[in-house]
Amino acid sequence: MAFGTRGDVFPIAALATAFSRDQRQYNVILITHYAHESLKLHLEAENVSFLGVSTPPVLSVAQDDTTSSFKGPLFNLHKKAIQEKHRQECLLAVERVLEDSVSTGKDFILINFFALEGWSLAELFQVRCIIAAPYVVPYSAPSSFERKFSAEFPLLYKYFQEAPADKLCWKDVIHWMWPLFGEDWASWRSDYLNISRLPSTDPITGLPTWYQRSKSPLLLYGFSKAVVECPGYWPSNTHICGFWCLPMEWQFSCDECKMSTNNNRLCGDHYDLQLFLELDSDHRSPIFVGLSSVGSMGFLRNPMAFLMVLKAVLEGTGCKFLLLTCGYEPLESAIQHIASTSPSYSQSQSNCKDCKILFNGRLFCFYGSLPYSWLFQRCSVVIHHGGSGSTAAALRAGVPQIICPFMFDQFYWAERMFWLGLAPEPLQKHHLVPEDNDATSIEQASQALMKSIRSALSSDMKSRAYETATTIIQEDGVGEALKILEEDVTSSAMPEIET
Repeated sequence: MAFGTRGDVFPIAALATAFSRDQRQYNVILITHYAHESLKLHLEAENVSFLGVSTPPVLSVAQDDTTSSFKGPLFNLHKKAIQEKHRQECLLAVERVLEDSVSTGKDFILINFFALEGWSLAELFQVRCIIAAPYVVPYSAPSSFERKFSAEFPLLYKYFQEAPADKLCWKDVIHWMWPLFGEDWASWRSDYLNISRLPSTDPITGLPTWYQRSKSPLLLYGFSKAVVECPGYWPSNTHICGFWCLPMEWQFSCDECKMSTNNNRLCGDHYDLQLFLELDSDHRSPIFVGLSSVGSMGFLRNPMAFLMVLKAVLEGTGCKFLLLTCGYEPLESAIQHIASTSPSYSQSQSNCKDCKILFNGRLFCFYGSLPYSWLFQRCSVVIHHGGSGSTAAALRAGVPQIICPFMFDQFYWAERMFWLGLAPEPLQKHHLVPEDNDATSIEQASQALMKSIRSALSSDMKSRAYETATTIIQEDGVGEALKILEEDVTSSAMPEIET
């Protein structure tokens, strides 16, 4: 069960297919948003079923000016309604899966951090719950959480504090479980699932389950020990596996390119893109720019200003940019507007149907998708939003990064790459995607971006990126996660309780 954007869901899907391939006795089902239905054929090829929910991967209060009135109380009501619908669909989906299956005693639900419904549903149906995420937990407990928790639930606090390290204990709560102890989750558990309001409490008395202690849940992290160490204050059953790379065939928008890249070439329809990726007369590779779901999340409110920043940087440097639009229609419309109003632009510049070439041939705008593992090797720098997938691909490719974070774990990755010497200091949002298209905003943003590019292209940063890649490419993140998962789920059955 995995919810969220592509970067949240696809790595979990990769684990699901690997597990299904190796453990044929299991019936593997991926429950996620219908928005990710492009996974369906890839999953079915590995005997993994796709079960969709209708709720959207993300909610944005403002993707354009027309939604500016849809904020505050009205938006909160809308969000609450979608949340209730989402949880009801999750319950129905898990009911459908588990009621149609013959239990082996080793059934389990694997969730990511945006599928916390799965924890309570696993408790309801008395199966194990395992957590897996390609990034460090994207939310932190408020600084006052422990103080308020100990005051409101003194016995439960004592229960978790006194638990042995290998059992469900305070480390698990403070690391990732803490949202489950809020009133919102408590109401859903009691009113809709008819289980105890709080985890690890008796449904009748509401007291801690002193008579039983569950094992600390397995927590798999899909990143490399070369960039993130496992500190002692994390839960005892936490494992850092290595990055979970997606199969290349999942990442092509063009079937012909999928076949052609066996020879490290794109198809004939994308020959212009192939040429753009090759070294220019000054022996320079293009700089990649891609913001993934940032647009759909409502952060790219002025695509024209963003394009003007790139134009100013191109004029101030000798570089060239490859921009992936990631399916964000307002950005593609802005690109089309520039192309249609530019005297120097001609569609004959490119035979590529899903691309536009702007600014004297130095900005290649591509509307499709390509595997980052293939693409980043052909770029000199990767400018991105700090998503775990983009970060991992740039690390494996051994190229410097420039990161402009917007939310959640993106700030962690931006700071981490900077601290490791693999990226300049993180860009502020208005230095890449300013909201205003005035000359001052564009000038300030372009100067900041040019400074970051000069830093990223320094010999020290390029060497550091190359050295890190030599370590990371030796890892098999999916394989390691699969090994740990198989050892854990095949060696024990639910429940794992100490009485």
